Amino acid sequence: MTGAMRFVLDGGRLLAHGQLTIDCFEHLDRPGTYEKAQDAQVIDIEGLTRLDTAGAWFLVDLQRRMPDGDRTKITGASDAQDQLIATIRRNMPPEDAPAPKAAGLSDYLENLGRRVLLGGRNGLELISFLGQVMATLGRVIRYPGQLRLTSVVHHCQQVGVQAVPIVALMAFLIGVVLAFQGSAQLRQFGAEVFVVDLIAISILRELGILLTAIIVAGRSGSAFTAAIGSMKMREEIDAMRTLGLDPVAILIVPRVLALIIMLPALGLIANVSGLIGGAMMSWIELGVSPAVFQSRLVSNTDVWHFNVGMIKAPFFALIIGIIGCYQGMKVGGDAESLGRLTSASVVMAIFMVIVVDALFSIFFAIVGV
Repeated sequence: MTGAMRFVLDGGRLLAHGQLTIDCFEHLDRPGTYEKAQDAQVIDIEGLTRLDTAGAWFLVDLQRRMPDGDRTKITGASDAQDQLIATIRRNMPPEDAPAPKAAGLSDYLENLGRRVLLGGRNGLELISFLGQVMATLGRVIRYPGQLRLTSVVHHCQQVGVQAVPIVALMAFLIGVVLAFQGSAQLRQFGAEVFVVDLIAISILRELGILLTAIIVAGRSGSAFTAAIGSMKMREEIDAMRTLGLDPVAILIVPRVLALIIMLPALGLIANVSGLIGGAMMSWIELGVSPAVFQSRLVSNTDVWHFNVGMIKAPFFALIIGIIGCYQGMKVGGDAESLGRLTSASVVMAIFMVIVVDALFSIFFAIVGV
């Protein structure tokens, strides 16, 4: 019989007719079938024309619901159906399996401990990777012939030259915002002219280089991870090692050197653009002419504010380069790990740049600079 699926109670036997597949479940009267099973001792499936995994699960579940489920038999099955039912029965959880308990305080503490251990292990790996890169960089400095100058110039163009427009625009808009917001507050006290000091110190000392580093981390740090990770997925890095080539010297050192060279230059461009944006908005909003802005900038702004920002630049560059390349070297053989580690690279680099900037601020405040 190939019609609709139905179960019929015949004395102590529960007879199954039709096709017991997942497509038939929508039309199957399961509550009625469970009720009939309470008065049956045997499930006879000789009348089934088709049986799939979902149907086999239903039969095993139905058998368990019968009053004497442990000794109730499923009869009339073909060899293939019998194997399918046996496979489902082996993989179903035991009836007396304890219900999963809600996560308690100990579970949260365990997860926290595991995350802390994982973070510590990753930190140690990152420090070890930093040491390996610095050792290779020292060897390249000692033997300049090992430096791949073409690769360094190529990455300088990608990291620095191509990033000039976005960095300059960002810094210009930051200068405009600082001037506009600063003027709104200083006007209440008749101290509009001090907006020049606000813009100069904020941009030269902090915002110029910090925001430049954040943009470079999102733009170049992710690119480093994606490029090296793609090579790792295609086993090109393993091929380099097989040929006796050092991937750190070929792939990582040129990228880190390019960042160290170009980030201070980008920071300088950001400083100039930010000051120009602040000067324009001060002229429009407060009537502070460019000549007055320049005069007060030169006379009241210590050159150390500019030096403090430039001192940070190589450290930010090293952080971005090391984290971007480290995450790229951790990529596995699947695209999922490439996307996950590229995102992690950007987040970690930005976080570490902000942390190091805070440490520099504390240090310079202590030494009085």
